[in-house]
Amino acid sequence: MEGSIDVQAIVRQAIAEYMRQDNVRREPAYKAELQDERRKREALEKQMNDLVEENRRSRVAADEAQRSSAIRSELQRLGVSKVDLAYKAVQDGIVRTEDGRLMAKTERGEQPASEYLATFVQDNPEFLPARIAGGTGMTGTQKAGPSAAPSVDIDKISPSMSKEELERVRQEILRVASQTLRGA
Repeated sequence: MEGSIDVQAIVRQAIAEYMRQDNVRREPAYKAELQDERRKREALEKQMNDLVEENRRSRVAADEAQRSSAIRSELQRLGVSKVDLAYKAVQDGIVRTEDGRLMAKTERGEQPASEYLATFVQDNPEFLPARIAGGTGMTGTQKAGPSAAPSVDIDKISPSMSKEELERVRQEILRVASQTLRGA
């Protein structure tokens, strides 16, 4: 049996050689498919990262809009007439804490935004509406409406007037004088 040919060994070798050649032939296809899957995965990861970043930016913008709205509404509640100007003056000093509260950072430490804004408005009354309308160079914007009584003609005032007419003249003079002092 030494001279006999081992058929089983030859078949095994043929099958092994076929498998090796088949693997060599299929390997580039596997590699290309793996590369394609890797590209798809990387594209999806990039898209996911972009969405996460966009979500973060949206949250920051929404938080900033809510913070701005809260500060402006508190300034309005305090009676500030120049809300935009006052907001610009205080906006950098007020931040949102981790627990969501608005706090102001001052020399004395942190304090609630409402207290800080109340102190700010008290210290800066120029942001409040003017108490007295008028001032240097201010002209009367309100015109006196027609009075119920007829106006007094200065040329017709005389000592011979009746008491009722004299009283009417005095009342008219009082009305005109008070309007002039009020700035109307």
